[in-house]
Amino acid sequence: MTMFRNAVNLFEIAGFKIRIDPSWLLIAALIVWSLTVAYFPAQLPGKTQYDYIALSVVSMLGLFASLILHELSHSLVARRFGLEVGGITLFVFGGVAELEQEPQSPNSEFWIAIAGPAMSFALALLFYLAAASLDSNGASKPLPVVFSYLGFINLLIAIFNLVPAFPLDGGRVLRALLWHFKKDIFWATRIASGFGTLFGIFLIVSGVLSLLSQSAIGGLWQILIGFFIVSASRASYQQLLIKSALKDHTVHALMTTSPLTADVEDSVEHTANEVMLKHSVSFVPVLEGNHLLGYVDMSLIREIERENWPTTHLSDILVVCSDDNTVTGEMPVDELFEKMVQKNQRKMLVGSAGKLDGVITFTDLMSYLAIKQGLGFPDVKDQRRNKDRGHPSHT
Repeated sequence: MTMFRNAVNLFEIAGFKIRIDPSWLLIAALIVWSLTVAYFPAQLPGKTQYDYIALSVVSMLGLFASLILHELSHSLVARRFGLEVGGITLFVFGGVAELEQEPQSPNSEFWIAIAGPAMSFALALLFYLAAASLDSNGASKPLPVVFSYLGFINLLIAIFNLVPAFPLDGGRVLRALLWHFKKDIFWATRIASGFGTLFGIFLIVSGVLSLLSQSAIGGLWQILIGFFIVSASRASYQQLLIKSALKDHTVHALMTTSPLTADVEDSVEHTANEVMLKHSVSFVPVLEGNHLLGYVDMSLIREIERENWPTTHLSDILVVCSDDNTVTGEMPVDELFEKMVQKNQRKMLVGSAGKLDGVITFTDLMSYLAIKQGLGFPDVKDQRRNKDRGHPSHT
């Protein structure tokens, strides 16, 4: 996912990479602060400030582990249905299991979605039982209090995620049920995304009211979560529509053939002046003879000091061909779109067996969609409806 480009790998569980985005540090700090100044002083009066800080850090780490287990349950069920998971990332709004592709059936969507809240409910029960057992057996008071907090927070995570607002888990459950009964993923996604937008707006409005009533932190947090849910719900639906509209085309049909190229021994100065500036291009494939090596772009050249341009060759700075930046002409365009979004790569080389066939960009895909819409082709909902009625599609 593009929003997690700065995520740091921590460790691996069951073959899934666990990552943490720097934004998680914000929520971790807020949790430690709020527990230190409010929760633990109220629950355990008379302790020192250092005691409260230590208990708060332990509780934050317990929440950290709980979120990982929540997302791990999604990932394990997704793997059971044959879906690839890129990893698990914790960020400011919680955590996410990064599925490489969307579930292929309502059944898989339902079980993948429900697995997370089920895990959180199970953790809440375990923590509450542990707290009760420790308390009844005379354990030191701080320990049952920490376990009670973790039980409460996991219960809260489970309930919040079950709100039928896409892309929350409950919204995905709703989409699975609607998809099952209507047999139309577009209609199901539109309805579930609509609920997500409404819920996000509700959080924003209630957050503003909380701000006015002097509950600043809680209100601000509601507003941020609300905006996130509104944005994510709309983006998820639009992405599904775009992928559907691009379906049944290959990269070869939309790519730019015979693009401008540069030789690996060309200087940065020559490439910048005679290729990029002269022909208004920012992405240049690099060849050695007829063999494709990789590419250079403006961001790479900007990293070189201007006085070093004449003596720096493209071989010193090029990005070599890899699965992240090179595709074949036979790749379906909807798969390319998904790959561009996942890898945050807006321009791709097209080639095979060391030969350059062309270049394709995110702009090429969006331009095709804009022209298609401008020419009056039916949208994907109409296409789906025609197919369901046995009428031919116009694409």
